[in-house]
Amino acid sequence: MATLAEPEQDFTRLPEMPEDVFTAPLKKPDHVGDDWLEPKQTEYSSEDDAIWNDLFARQMDMLPGRAASSFMAGLQKLNLNRGGVPEFGKLSEDLGALTGWSVVPVPMLIPDHVFFWHLANRRFPAGNFIRTRETFDYIQEPDVFHDVFGHVPMLTDPVYADYMQEYGKAGWKAMRYNRLKALGSLYWYTVEFGLIEEKPGDIRAYGAGILSGPTEAVYSVEAESPNRIMLNVDRVMRTDYVISDLQPTYFVIPSFEDLYRQTVERDFDKLYKSLGAGFTYANTAVIDVDYVVNRGTLEYTLRGGRGSGAKPV
Repeated sequence: MATLAEPEQDFTRLPEMPEDVFTAPLKKPDHVGDDWLEPKQTEYSSEDDAIWNDLFARQMDMLPGRAASSFMAGLQKLNLNRGGVPEFGKLSEDLGALTGWSVVPVPMLIPDHVFFWHLANRRFPAGNFIRTRETFDYIQEPDVFHDVFGHVPMLTDPVYADYMQEYGKAGWKAMRYNRLKALGSLYWYTVEFGLIEEKPGDIRAYGAGILSGPTEAVYSVEAESPNRIMLNVDRVMRTDYVISDLQPTYFVIPSFEDLYRQTVERDFDKLYKSLGAGFTYANTAVIDVDYVVNRGTLEYTLRGGRGSGAKPV
């Protein structure tokens, strides 16, 4: 059996986790195997479908002109406006024909090494549940709306789809160096909260955390509070992030080709050896190597953010 110290390059088998690899402990439900895959997708009720439809309609009021063109095209290619929670089999069939990816149901957040393994094999794990009316505006654990609406349309873009697979492969190396927090920062500031400058002055969102929520869809690209800084992978992997509020800083790419090049061509062995155990930069920081698109006022953050009732301006 291959170990993380010497991983198989074909990624066909799930790696064992050595004891000296630090990762968040998660209790596996009894009904799933080591791959954490649900036996089948949930049979959603009419109310579940209505929640999906209402969430979808709300986002479509906000996203045109603010969401990346690749995302908007992906929505059309996958026909996600057909109504109700998408059926994963049909979704995977359509997505597979475009970029070779599939969507698979999981019960909850899954362990890092399992998540990386699925990505490395072009499988995107999606939460097998949907939020309630009571949690309509915000849910901490990603549900099927966040995962499918927010993430999956971007997987129709061939370059971005390849980036996601390479990220999965890179995960095993990060675990060997115990640098999952650093790699997690890269995921956070690209896959979840990334921005793209499609043409000069036209900055749009491609990160799923932005695209699946109405407030951040506007705040991330239009507000004066946040910093917007061109992506530098080494810098991002040294930067802390906030989970339960709007971001003080967003990182901008000029293209998905540039994102792919910055990550796939980077010598991560050398980078991981140079990184400390914690983050170097606060999530509000602007440093001398930054190419700044917008130096934010940080008003929203300095007023106390979501808990204070501050306006996202």
